[in-house]
Amino acid sequence: MSEDGGSIKGHPVVSHEQWLSARTAFLAKEKEFTRLRDELSQRRRELPWEKVEKRYVFDGPRGKESLAELFENRSQLVVYHFMFSPDQNEGCKHCSFWADNFNGLGVHLNHRDVTFVAVSRAPLAKIDPFKKRMGWSFKWMSSHDNDFNYDYQASFSREQAQSGAVYYNFTKSKMDMSDREGTSVFYKDEAGTVFHTYSCYARGIDMMNAAYHYLDLVPKGRDEGEFPQSWVRYHDQYE
Repeated sequence: MSEDGGSIKGHPVVSHEQWLSARTAFLAKEKEFTRLRDELSQRRRELPWEKVEKRYVFDGPRGKESLAELFENRSQLVVYHFMFSPDQNEGCKHCSFWADNFNGLGVHLNHRDVTFVAVSRAPLAKIDPFKKRMGWSFKWMSSHDNDFNYDYQASFSREQAQSGAVYYNFTKSKMDMSDREGTSVFYKDEAGTVFHTYSCYARGIDMMNAAYHYLDLVPKGRDEGEFPQSWVRYHDQYE
């Protein structure tokens, strides 16, 4: 396959019977992938938990809330670590690409005993105007006054970055950013004890972006260009 001016040239074109034969053969691969994904999801749920010992208090639209209070009346909590540092006036455009998928999630997750929130280090005074500009309604909390994002591998001190040994995505690596993307999951038992059950980062959050799954279906795929997400803009800044 070659591309010229955005068009695809030289791709095989066959009869309907040949197309159906190839598609049916590929369906077997897709079903195998689905079974493997289901197995992986089950093994994820079987991973051991760790107790959350530290108390975290966040700023949000209803004032101060602890991590335990973020669950509301549910037992499961999903946190998206949104890259937005205190010295910035806009959240990360790549996290914003993910966040464009969030608005409609809440009501469905709530009916499966799950609460969803985003958390950033930026103060609420910066989060709220940006959230309004983007037209988002999901709950977004500030961890400006606590260590939450640092403790869950989504933020790094200047000293850590300068050392060249930042711990991110469960390994030590060089990092020239103060914040990175990720998702963390928590469970709260009947006694109110909170447990950290899972976290994922980098390509691990691909599955939280519905737009990417649709792009994976089309002939050009993600068509990323110079580097992954080089094409991404805030949704109000596309030409």
